[in-house]
Amino acid sequence: MDGFDPALAAGGLGMRAREAQVHRRTAETDIRLRLSLDGRGRYQISTGIRFLDHMLELFTRHGAFDLELEARGDLDVDQHHTVEDVGIVLGEAVRQALGDKRGINRAGYFVMPMDETLAVVAVDLSGRPHLVIETRLKARRVGDLEAELLEDFFQGFASHAGANLHLRVLYGRSSHHQVEAIFKAFARALRYACSRDARLKRQLPSTKGLL
Repeated sequence: MDGFDPALAAGGLGMRAREAQVHRRTAETDIRLRLSLDGRGRYQISTGIRFLDHMLELFTRHGAFDLELEARGDLDVDQHHTVEDVGIVLGEAVRQALGDKRGINRAGYFVMPMDETLAVVAVDLSGRPHLVIETRLKARRVGDLEAELLEDFFQGFASHAGANLHLRVLYGRSSHHQVEAIFKAFARALRYACSRDARLKRQLPSTKGLL
């Protein structure tokens, strides 16, 4: 990212920006990702699935992250490997960028309206991966994205970020609006969970002494 200043990205507090770079290569996908948790909502994303690109762009902007992502997958077979592995790599990057997690809020939630749709997402960066997802999707595809793969994306993220993640659409007619509301709520919930709390400073947000 040209002109990227880690100190400014960290809110001008002189703290080093929390960043990660991940390269995952398998027989099915080749994915390179660079993430800054203390960003400006800038993105450069290419997965070969345009609707997934758009959702990750929304995620980046609403989360105030910076994200560079290039994914090449066996889309001639189907979308499953690409979508799941993008979730895995994003989760791994968040986990790496957080470091020892000292001083963060750890948990966050957000309720996002999108016209007739309302979605709620809650996340706890507890180190204990678990996913619950409830949608009202009726469409088999949303844009060019196979809708059933949303669960695989978020399962990959939760497992590799070490996150307890709950996503639920309370109501809504449009499948497009439902997916968009989920990604926006996910971004804002994660943004708060990753944010530093000045009162915590170097304190680990757990009485166990381990996250």
